[in-house]
Amino acid sequence: QVQLVESGGGLVQPGGSLRHFCAASGSVFSNNALGWYRQAPGKQRELVASITAVSTTVYADSVKSQFTISRDNAKNTVYLQMNSLKPDDTAIYYCKMLAYNYWGQGTQVTVSS
Repeated sequence: QVQLVESGGGLVQPGGSLRHFCAASGSVFSNNALGWYRQAPGKQRELVASITAVSTTVYADSVKSQFTISRDNAKNTVYLQMNSLKPDDTAIYYCKMLAYNYWGQGTQVTVSS
């Protein structure tokens, strides 16, 4: 069993930045790909960034050059750096271990002035 615990959401003004953290328990972290999803009000959950076990990254077109996903296997942690935030980025953000149905609890990001 793997637990994913997120932190780092909050309220930020347009143009601001936030960094999400997702810490995993268990010994399978370093061998697995992880992803960050988001779900905005009234919309489906979407995958915005993913990172493989060897740190190959993929981004949704909507966040390319704006978000950066990274990982630290020594800390069992995956990160999502979000820059130049816009009101459209308002959503609940979730981390997930992609090969399994392991999800973080979700953290709210609100971009508003």
